[in-house]
This record gives sequence, C-alpha cells and structure tokens, in this order.
Amino acid sequence: MGNFLAGKVIAVTGAGRGIGRAVALAAAAEGARVVVNDYGVAVDGAGPAGEVAEAVVKEIEAAGGQAVAVADDVSAMAGGRRVVDTAVAAYGRLDGAVCVAGILRERMLFNMSEEEWDPVLATHLKGTFTVFRAAAAVMRQQCSGTLVGFTSGNHQGSVSQANYSAAKGGIISLVRSAALGLHKYGVTANAVAPVARTRMSANVPTELKEIGEPEDVAALVVYLLSDRAREQGITGQVYTAAGPKLAVWSQPRELRAAYAEGAWTPERIAEFLPGTVGTDPMPLLEQVREMERAARSKARPNAV
Repeated sequence: MGNFLAGKVIAVTGAGRGIGRAVALAAAAEGARVVVNDYGVAVDGAGPAGEVAEAVVKEIEAAGGQAVAVADDVSAMAGGRRVVDTAVAAYGRLDGAVCVAGILRERMLFNMSEEEWDPVLATHLKGTFTVFRAAAAVMRQQCSGTLVGFTSGNHQGSVSQANYSAAKGGIISLVRSAALGLHKYGVTANAVAPVARTRMSANVPTELKEIGEPEDVAALVVYLLSDRAREQGITGQVYTAAGPKLAVWSQPRELRAAYAEGAWTPERIAEFLPGTVGTDPMPLLEQVREMERAARSKARPNAV
C-alpha cells in the first residue's frame, strides 16, 4: 500500500464497478479510508442490488484497507446526504467526494421520452449535486476538501445521447461553480472526462481511437484528491485520462465580439455576423457530416 492519500477519508459513488471501483481500490491502496457507494443497478438503471458495494468493501479489507458500504441511490437528496453522513459517522471527517455514478438510456432526441430523460439527468447531474451539496457543508467547516465530478467528452454534444450529454455538460458547470464558491474555504473542485473500457463505454456509438483502462483514470483521481494537487493550485479544471494520454479542456470564453451603432436588427445581423463575428468550428459536427457523406457514397449505385 502507498501513502499518497494517507489519513484521508474518501467517498466514491458508482464504486461497485468500472471506474468507480478502480477509484475506490486505488484510494484505499494509497492509504485512504473509503466510503463505497453503489446502488447496484444495470447500465440502464434497472435492478438495484446492495451487494455490489459490499463486494468492493471486502476487496479493500482483504488488501488491508478500511472501507464501509452505502447502497443508497444518490439521485435522491437523502441518498447523497447518507453517503457523506456515513463517512463522518465512521471516520470523523470527509476529505474527498468522487461522483462517478451514472446510467445510460440512448435514444434519438426526437424519440426520447421523459422516462428516458429524467433518470439520466437525475443519476448523473443531480446525483453529483446531492453528494457535492452534503460534502461541501462538511468541507466548509473543515476548511479543506476536494470534490471530483465525472463528465465526458460527450459534453460537446451527442447524436443519440442528448440526455447524457446534457447531464455531463451540467456537471462541468457545477464543478466550476463549486471551485468558485468554495475557494475561500480551502475546498477544490475538478472534473474528469475519462475514456476507458467499461460497461458504459461499450455502448458508445462511435469508435474510440484513444482509450485506456479504469485504473488509468483512477491514478488521475487519486492525484486530484491529494495534497500535492491542492498545493499546485489545481481547481476548476476538466481533465481527460485515456490510457497514456492526459489532457486538459479549455475554459469557456468569448472568441470574438462586435458592436453595433444603434440597435441590431435581424437584417443587420444577417449581413454582419457571418463575416465579422463568425462561428467556432464544431469538430463533432464535421465527423457526423463525414459519416453521412461516406454513407451516401456507399448507397449510390455503380455508374454504368
């Protein structure tokens, strides 16, 4: 066992499988006491099973670590609060909260139902909020702590996962808000956009050219939870881990601006906007267009 997180108490949601499990195991291996949260559901959110979290606790204990299981659903305020309360009751404090829990319900936007939209937003975005909200209250009193949210490259947009994409974009804004609002209390907040082989990545509709293992992502999360990251001023950032690759995403900012003399009208905007303010290229849209062009080319009959 290492000591990168020695003495720290870390709560991890979605810790029963995949990246969450890898984070819980890595944190414990680096000396942390871990609260393992997992509702134990399938990828689509069905069939909760409490023994999933317990199994990870047994793994940690077998390796000589300390852990406790919480099988609550973090999409409910009481569930998120119980994760934090369990940490404080069991170990007296909370130094890090990592929110990995998530589900998928894929559908094209024009066919997506409320039942496919709401649970995805609730698990990813609200599930991050419920834990962050409870954890922030404890960390504020401690004047220390780290929040880690899990986003995705799909925050840029998605062909068939508008619900997931919207939730992941919201998590980035939530993380940045936490970094701004909690800075004066000594609390940091960052997000991770992982690319790793998991149950969820198996459903990605496009080929992933850069991909790693859950353990690659866990190493990044352990660093973000550490005193080293705090000392180096890491907060309000979004990082990607994809196998050997580490990347940081840009902060949102205006690219170009223009000002009118007098009021804008639709006609003036039509003349002015394209050439002066312009657009910011959307790489994913170019990929979609390329796939559409390729599909049309294959569909054409051979020339006679």
